[in-house]
Amino acid sequence: MSENAREVWRTELGNDSYNLLSFPVFSQRDFHAPFASGSGKYNTMIIVPCSMGTLGRIASGASTDLITRAADVVLKERRKLICVIRDTPYNLIHIRNMETLTLAGGIICPATPSFYSIPKTIDEVAATVVDRVLDLAGLDISTFRWGSK
Repeated sequence: MSENAREVWRTELGNDSYNLLSFPVFSQRDFHAPFASGSGKYNTMIIVPCSMGTLGRIASGASTDLITRAADVVLKERRKLICVIRDTPYNLIHIRNMETLTLAGGIICPATPSFYSIPKTIDEVAATVVDRVLDLAGLDISTFRWGSK
């Protein structure tokens, strides 16, 4: 978790409960984390939210922290990298970085909600993005499916 992610969490959720997560959180500088090497055999990485700065560093191959190193590893090992971007609008640099990452095997998934499930609450709207990301990661989840009732 980056320091920027912590700041976004505090700003948007109004708390610091990221300190209470029930799983290990690694420092941005911890290059000994198991997913910093292809031998770690992690098959999917999801960066959410993925800033355009992080996207640009990954697209250029600049592995300056654990997030960009892990993304580089996932791509070099031909595994699944999903970048959930939420910045809009895009400039040409963003678009070219998205193209570069896509050509390298990554998946760009804008955090754009869908509405065909007729969500009724903001939580249901947000869930359309979360469900889409989990589907892309290959997880078997129960969610609205097009053509179902």
